[in-house]
Parts: sequence; structure tokens; C-alpha cells
Amino acid sequence: MRLAIALIGGISLLLLYACRLSGQQVPERLRTGYPPLDERLSTMVTADSASLSPAEAKELSGAIFLDAREPEEYALSHLPGARSLGYKDPTYSVLDGADPGTPLVVYCTIGYRSERMVEELKSRGFRHVYNLYGSVYAWLLAGNPVVNESGETDRVHTYNRKWGTYLPDSIVTKVY
Repeated sequence: MRLAIALIGGISLLLLYACRLSGQQVPERLRTGYPPLDERLSTMVTADSASLSPAEAKELSGAIFLDAREPEEYALSHLPGARSLGYKDPTYSVLDGADPGTPLVVYCTIGYRSERMVEELKSRGFRHVYNLYGSVYAWLLAGNPVVNESGETDRVHTYNRKWGTYLPDSIVTKVY
């Protein structure tokens, strides 16, 4: 009986969270201007006080940018100056010596993985951790560059073909 009550409670919380996202109002400051992406983000990524637009992230003084994608995604292209944190097996040593009060901006492809890493970094004592809402896609749609070890590039890892549909073909060369 206790197991059934716990299971029902867990499912109820999950449904409540899903409903909250499906009905969330995304502030204008976080919208990318690309309707297919904006619609998808509104149901997948939380638009809250821990969310930043690309413009807000760029204005955040002294911030460390952390890429929560896998190393091969980071190697293809990443935000200028970003450190590769990863997701499946995060490399927290990229934050060795960082003051817990330093602002951290975490991003991935669209913001789903980075949103989870924001919570993990907060649990590790960092106090000012933000999710780049829309992540690499929003960054590119705002007209910002991505780089690799050779400099600026137009190639972006889009996770897979399905997720690649949320970024216009005219902006970058998509790699799956």
C-alpha cells in the first residue's frame, strides 16, 4: 500500500511539472524570434529567474561560460571562451579555483541538459548559476559567433536531425 501511494505521489508530481511547463508564459526577453524553437522551448525548458537570454549572458560581468554538451559537440564548435563541462560524465575540474560567487552561464544545444547542470552546480555550492535559455541555438539566432580551436566556424552539432529542425538551415552548417 505504501509503495502504491508513493508511486501515485511521484506520478502526480511529474504530471504537475509537465503541466506547468506546457502552460508557461515565456518572457519576451527570452524568446528567440524563431517560432518552431520558441514553441518547443516553452514545453521543455523552464523560463525562470535562472534563465538568461544571449544578450543578458554577454552582459554578465566576469561570468564563466560552461558547455554542458559532450566533448565531440564542444570540439566542433562552442561559445567563445567557454569551458567544456560535459553532461554524461561532467568534468568539474574546469571549475577548480573558481569562487562560489562567480557567475556561471551553462548552455547546451537548446537548454535541456544545461538546465539540469544548473541544479547540480548549485548543489555544489555555486550561488549564481544561470541557464542560457535556448542555448547554442538562441546564441546563433541572436547573431553571435561560435568557435572551435581554429577560430570562428559556421559548423554546429545539432544533437540529431530532429533537433536540427529547430534551427534555420540558413544560419549554420548542421552536423549530426
